[in-house]
Amino acid sequence: MKYFSATLLFFLLTIDLFGQGGLPDTFLDGKSVVMISSAPQARPVLSWKELAEAIHPALVEAGGDPVAYYELEDVTLSEEVQTGFAEAFNKRLIKNIVILTRKANGELALNIAPYTMNKNMVPNAGVFSLQMPDLGGMVQALEALGKNSRSHNYLVLDVPEYPAAAGAIAGGTNRFLPRNPLNLDVFKLGVPLSGSAGESSFLTMYRYDLLGKSAEAIAAEQEAEKRGLEGIFKSNYPYQVEFLTEAKSEAELIRDRVQFVLMRVEGREGDLMKSMGLPVVDEEAASRIVVKYYIKFLVRNELYIGPTWDAHPNWRTALSQFLSNLQK
Repeated sequence: MKYFSATLLFFLLTIDLFGQGGLPDTFLDGKSVVMISSAPQARPVLSWKELAEAIHPALVEAGGDPVAYYELEDVTLSEEVQTGFAEAFNKRLIKNIVILTRKANGELALNIAPYTMNKNMVPNAGVFSLQMPDLGGMVQALEALGKNSRSHNYLVLDVPEYPAAAGAIAGGTNRFLPRNPLNLDVFKLGVPLSGSAGESSFLTMYRYDLLGKSAEAIAAEQEAEKRGLEGIFKSNYPYQVEFLTEAKSEAELIRDRVQFVLMRVEGREGDLMKSMGLPVVDEEAASRIVVKYYIKFLVRNELYIGPTWDAHPNWRTALSQFLSNLQK
């Protein structure tokens, strides 16, 4: 009599529930970029690079050709940074985006998506998904899949590689303008609520703190967020505002007289400043996590960060300061 481990049984049930008995063809015959998002609360503590070292042999065993590893949060730093990474991936003829997410409870989710060849990176459908209770289970599951797959990837890396992200970050700096936009009094300012940032935000939804959230949870967070935002805008912004609760194309927004969109990024202050073409003055504060707001002018694809650096660890303070600086 054969006995199955609880982990392997969970794997078999997951595959059956999702109706996915095999890996995508593009994964078995093309280069993949792997992005990792790891919750700092998960135990045992593992950095994203430690996860990369552990998962790389399993991805190769499964038949993949993972050629580069990145931290997901670095790639999704801003829409412009995502564009820079996409340009780099196009040059390397990438076919797949593999995303490994480690949640706060230690569970792991692996998603394999066809690379869209643009800043969106991944589509919102047609993604192969695999969930396991721990890292050992994920490795086991990938190895099992590899035994039933025929790969055409032959010259693969023995160890994971971590290409520098500097080129991708620099690619978007030219579009950031350190001044305020004109005509805010003429056209509405669109303010996206959580989960409504559009196609380029699909990748962000694989972040450890966002993956798997229900529609009800997102709606509740949006309502609470909207209440907080309304008070700040009422005190600091005298022009028209439209809160965006669902993803819309830029053409649809312009049709609705929304030519400006408030954008929000969160990350290490030094990284954000460099990505926007600004010098890092305070090295001691460069590592703190801050929120920075800026405005995107849809018609010309211009990005206005304002005349004063106003990022702050508290998003309410960051937004209040940014809106106040718009009056300068």
